[in-house]
Order: sequence, then structure tokens, then C-alpha cells
Amino acid sequence: MAVLDNEAKLKQAIMMLMKILNDTSVPRNIRRACAEAIKHIQDKSLSPGVRAANAIGVLDEVSQDPNMPLHTRITIWNIVTLLETIKD
Repeated sequence: MAVLDNEAKLKQAIMMLMKILNDTSVPRNIRRACAEAIKHIQDKSLSPGVRAANAIGVLDEVSQDPNMPLHTRITIWNIVTLLETIKD
């Protein structure tokens, strides 16, 4: 059951990241970080917890960017919060 929950959360995180990725008002470096986070989440060779932790690392770093629009920062915080609930 927990595996399904984790996969559902990872899918939801990817959907939220895709919204940022497709938003042209978001600076390119932030969209690039979102694409990198998606790659980490989709890496099936790792456990869900490790995939989430790798993505959090990327998003945490970029969330400090002063050029980030406020709505994007809030979305990234929400994604990080979601990913933090994923445990192996």
C-alpha cells in the first residue's frame, strides 16, 4: 500500500513541476532545476525515498533564488513538503 502512495505522490510532484516548467514567466534557471528534479523523481533505479530526497536537494537550492516569482516559490515549497512525506 505504501509503495502505491509513494508513487502517487511522486506523480503528483511531477505534475506540479511540469506546471512550473511550462510557465514562461519563470526564469530559465528555475525551470532547469525543475527539469532536473523531475529526472531524479523518474530514476527507477533508486527507491522512492532516495528519489524524493534527491529532488528535494535540487528544489531546496533553487528555492532561495531572489528572481523567483512568489507563486512559483510557494508551489516549490508545496512540492518539497509533499516529497518530504515519502519514506522507504
